[in-house]
Amino acid sequence: MNEHGFANVSVDAIVEAAAVSKGAFYVHFESKDALAAALVNDYINLADINYKSFLSTLSNQKFVFDVLILLAEKIANFLTEDIEYENIKVLYKAHLAKTINTVPAMSYNRDIYKLFTKVLEKDVQQGELREDIVVDSLAKHLILAIRGITFEWCIRYPDFGLKSRF
Repeated sequence: MNEHGFANVSVDAIVEAAAVSKGAFYVHFESKDALAAALVNDYINLADINYKSFLSTLSNQKFVFDVLILLAEKIANFLTEDIEYENIKVLYKAHLAKTINTVPAMSYNRDIYKLFTKVLEKDVQQGELREDIVVDSLAKHLILAIRGITFEWCIRYPDFGLKSRF
């Protein structure tokens, strides 16, 4: 799918490449879109584990804003190098068309929100951020900004570099 694009790959091509029968495919997935949803869920889980692991390697001595920038760069790298443009485009199209379940990717219960919240709470504790700021809301806004930049990357690709925007 990465090589030919999601829309250009048939269920027949998928089962042939996987060396399974079409019946076996449909036992596990009701459609190609259901397979895409499962792949999205796998990517989301992998991404959140990747971000959590990355944050655990950072020094507690770093300023919180530096940590946020490093995390945003990590996200940009993961999106461009691991998930890749074509798959992000499929995710956005599917989310808008509601052809697959994209709730796991868009849910505010994702670990990525918890990670941003944790970093921002540390920011408040260290006095880098005002105490009257609602950390949960700010974490959501940061994710919304990342989604917006990612969407811009999708509609302006290849002239708009995702990594250079973070």
